[in-house]
Amino acid sequence: MALMPVSDALAAVLADVEPLPEQMVSLDEAHHRVLARDVAARRTQPPQAMSAMDGYAVRAADAAAIDSRLTVIGEVAAGRPFTGRVGAGEAVRIFTGGVVPDGADAVVIQEDTIADGKSVTIKKAASVGRHIRPAGVDFREGDVLLRKGTRLTERDLALAAAMNHPQLAVCRRPKVAILATGDELVMPGATPGHGQIVYSNGFALHALARQEGAETIDLGIAADTLAATTAGIRRARESGADILITTGGASVGDHDLVQQALTDEGIAMAFWKIAMRPGKPMMHGRLGTMGVIGLPGNPVSSYVCAFLFMVPLIRALSGRSVIHHHRERAVLGRDLGANDQREDYLRARLELRDDGTLVALPVNHQDSSLLANLAAAQVLLVRAPFAPKAEAGSPCEVLRLPV
Repeated sequence: MALMPVSDALAAVLADVEPLPEQMVSLDEAHHRVLARDVAARRTQPPQAMSAMDGYAVRAADAAAIDSRLTVIGEVAAGRPFTGRVGAGEAVRIFTGGVVPDGADAVVIQEDTIADGKSVTIKKAASVGRHIRPAGVDFREGDVLLRKGTRLTERDLALAAAMNHPQLAVCRRPKVAILATGDELVMPGATPGHGQIVYSNGFALHALARQEGAETIDLGIAADTLAATTAGIRRARESGADILITTGGASVGDHDLVQQALTDEGIAMAFWKIAMRPGKPMMHGRLGTMGVIGLPGNPVSSYVCAFLFMVPLIRALSGRSVIHHHRERAVLGRDLGANDQREDYLRARLELRDDGTLVALPVNHQDSSLLANLAAAQVLLVRAPFAPKAEAGSPCEVLRLPV
């Protein structure tokens, strides 16, 4: 099969993907969930005109002159309104958040007054509306302030609460099952035997999926046998996973059994080779309702492919309004040679010059096994297929890696 362009491969991964069903959750459970419906205010905020400061509620006309002396007829605190009306020559002591009483149209802050028993002397002239928060200055009943597809921040939750919503309709979290393959893998903390390596891919994949709002299911490490690989795939289906991520065994060697196991299980394979570096031997298909992404075994290839393909798929299933990574403009920090037919994703550090220019400095060694360089990178520097050589200072595009 010919190498598939990255854009075509991503389109195939996202084809016909619909957000998962909605569920109602409490505000305490809604952080970083994705709204399944628009959210409108159930009340006006504030519901009445309120004082923005501690001071005195007055008629501006009565407090327009310095040394005006007004009679204090009552007090207003937050939650305890004054039931009377402010008339000519009168004032009401008011505290922040208190409802401005009828008749008053200004607040004089306490620093600009001198209190004397039942009267108050104005030391700074008032103006209409001064230090008053009008009714509805924040929002009004019926205003749609949170939109479907929004991933909820802590600030959104505060807004939803103020709008009087104790619960919100959100999309169900995608379930991502992760299956590693390979006789050579041992868990961290173990002593690798001759020819063995410490398993690392899954820890990044689980963290990346959870950061995007998914639930993860650890299917462990399958031995390099068809039976073990098939058993892992079946466990993913039995767990109700929406996405199965395999890592390793995606190439064409005698011990790369993932494709055969998936084929035997009835996968509808969309592709298994991509015109990208790192990550050419990646595959994708569907087993019923479960999307499958077969990642390469090399740790950098595994992570880069997961970042580029798994993350948008999780976002689409989650109902996010924005699912694609945002490309930023930068300039090259060093010369680069011409590119071949594959789209390159170079690990690079990002520097900010004093003039605000972003500089992308590719690490010296781009081998797909080098985790130290991946961990040190802040961005992926994207180079198009057949890009000509480029000198330092030339414009480029980068994708920021999660922090």
